Amino acid sequence: MTDTPIPDQDPLLPTTVRQRPTILVIDDSPDVLALMQTVLKDQYIVKVASSGASGLRIASSDSPPDLILLDVMLQDMDGYTVCRTLKAALETRDIPVIFLTAKSDEVDETAGFDVGAADYITKPVSAPVVLARVRTQLMLKASAGFLHDQSAFLEAEVANRTRELTAIQNVTILAMASLAETRDADTGNHLRRTQRYVRALAWKLSSHPKFSTFLTPTVVALLFRSAPLHDIGKVGIPDRILLKPGKLTPEEFEIMKTHTTLGRDAIAHAEEELGEDVAFLTLAKEIAYSHQEKWDGSGYPQGLKGEQIPASARLMAVADVYDALISRRVYKEPMPHAQAVHVIEQVSGRHFDPDVVQAFLAIQDTFKAIALAFVDSDADLKVKVNYLKIARGDAA
Repeated sequence: MTDTPIPDQDPLLPTTVRQRPTILVIDDSPDVLALMQTVLKDQYIVKVASSGASGLRIASSDSPPDLILLDVMLQDMDGYTVCRTLKAALETRDIPVIFLTAKSDEVDETAGFDVGAADYITKPVSAPVVLARVRTQLMLKASAGFLHDQSAFLEAEVANRTRELTAIQNVTILAMASLAETRDADTGNHLRRTQRYVRALAWKLSSHPKFSTFLTPTVVALLFRSAPLHDIGKVGIPDRILLKPGKLTPEEFEIMKTHTTLGRDAIAHAEEELGEDVAFLTLAKEIAYSHQEKWDGSGYPQGLKGEQIPASARLMAVADVYDALISRRVYKEPMPHAQAVHVIEQVSGRHFDPDVVQAFLAIQDTFKAIALAFVDSDADLKVKVNYLKIARGDAA
């Protein structure tokens, strides 16, 4: 008797036949194969194999069976080996296997279940028993498949919703941050540049012994989202100070310094309204409140020193100052990249964390590329100039 005598995709078969489950019978007895075909053919598509090797080829083909009836005692390899091979392969591991065997000892059954069999049918076989066991295993497989599909669907839905929420949060952050940016000399591209500088620094430092525990991939992603809120507190600074083209008086500078506290408090209030802590807002509070601190303790608002300053704020400080140096403003010309790098290197250990500066120096070309990719246009600057003139009341 030849293997696979009945094709499961014969175009001459009725649709209802072609859609029936396929059963593969692996047995080296022609009589058993003939009997199983007789028992199963009215309800199922039947494929047969007279050796373990041919059965494995059929099972791993492009049209695998829905269930396998497998003889334990085969001439080329025993059924346990066949079953173990099936369960080890990704494409066949989910096919239920029912052993056909003359052995009925508990030890033999246990051995079969240990290699992954779903059930046992003892020889001589009973047609009603075969049909009942096959039907049961196919129903169990269908149920498992349904649950798997449902689980996959739910996972996909959760992933979609998560992406939607993340997108909404990102848009909200940029909208809030852009509101602050419209009130000073910076442009919207300042936000895009600084958040990319921070991310680049974070990735560089993620393998540094002092930062590796903190700068996980999740935290790096959160830093990228949080960075645009670093100057959100400027919304609360009066225009006469925020937009002043000249040097601030000591009294005015004290008011300007409050933008760090105003930013931290605004973000904290948003958290309170939500009723729960939000990871990226926690980092945003750190950045807003502490990015003006200096490594030597001479910064504000708290005068923190060294590693007292949150790592997130130390990264933001370098990113913010570099961008301020290389950017054109209504009151100054941009500084060349090389000069800006030199300035930051010179104040390492005083203004900035030396380890962060070393990371910056190592990836300074990345900073330059980001700056060029998000350069401010002349139109951006003209809009800012006009806004500042209107705000100061000296527009024509």
